[in-house]
Amino acid sequence: METLVATVLIIIVFIIASMILNNLFFNTIKNNTTQIDAHLNELQYLYINEKLIVPHQEDYKDWEINVSSSEQNNKKVIFFEALNRETNKKIVNQINAIQ
Repeated sequence: METLVATVLIIIVFIIASMILNNLFFNTIKNNTTQIDAHLNELQYLYINEKLIVPHQEDYKDWEINVSSSEQNNKKVIFFEALNRETNKKIVNQINAIQ
């Protein structure tokens, strides 16, 4: 009888550990923004080298990208915004405009 109880407890511990690891891996993949960060850096590079016209909009995988200009403290600033359609996560980068 003790063997059966010990076996069931071990199985329960492994199931719980498996569920925790699965949740960790899922959240890591879901919150990974490496690709969109690289794409925003590419757009910034294109803007700096005058290959990107502002305003600019595009879709990149599950992200909506918007490049716009605004004026803050009498300086023109370029905003690079990316919004994930699935998670509503928003990433905003800004640089000073080229004169």
